[in-house]
Amino acid sequence: MMLPLHRSIAETERAVQRRLGGLTLQREAMAAVANIHRAAAAVRQHLENSVLRPHELTWTGFVVLWVLWIWDQQETWSVAEEAGISKGTLTGISRTLEGRGLVARSTHPEDRRRVLLSLTPEGERLMEELFPAFNAEEAFVSGSLSPEQCLQLADSLRAIVGRLEECGEQRRRELLDGETLPPRRSGRRPRA
Repeated sequence: MMLPLHRSIAETERAVQRRLGGLTLQREAMAAVANIHRAAAAVRQHLENSVLRPHELTWTGFVVLWVLWIWDQQETWSVAEEAGISKGTLTGISRTLEGRGLVARSTHPEDRRRVLLSLTPEGERLMEELFPAFNAEEAFVSGSLSPEQCLQLADSLRAIVGRLEECGEQRRRELLDGETLPPRRSGRRPRA
C-alpha cells in the first residue's frame, strides 16, 4: 500500500483520534503542542525554501547570523544557547559561515581558550538585505491572522516559553525522580 507523501492537519488529527480515542488525555494541551510543532516545521520549511536557499543558508545558519546581528560579538557558548543548538553544531555552522566570509572568529581578550564570534561587514550587509525579505515571508505566513491575532498568538507562545524557562527545570527534576539524564546521543547505537 502506498502512503501519501503529505497529510493535512485534519487528516492527522482524525488519525490521532482513532489511535488515542480510548485513552484519558488532555486533548487540548496535546492539540496545542502538536500544532506548535507542525506550525514551526511548516514555517521553517517555507522560509528555508523561499528566502534562505537563494542565499545558500540553512535555517540554523540564519539563526546564528540573526543572533550575531542582534547581539553583536558573542562567545560561542552564548551563540549556541541563543540559537538553541549544541556547541558542536555551532562549530560546524560557524566554520561554514566563516568560510563564506560572513562570520569572524577571534579569541577572547581575557582567556585565549574562549572564542568570540561576530558578523563581518559582508555578514552585516547580508542580514540588512535578507531580513526585509524574511519579514515579508513572516507576513505572508501569518497573513490569515489579523494584527491583533498575531499579537495574541505571540503572547500565548511567549507564555509557554516563559513557563518552561521558569518551571521546566524543576519539572524535569521531578519527572526524573533524582536520576540524572544520560548524555544526548546521535541516535546511533554503540557497536558491539
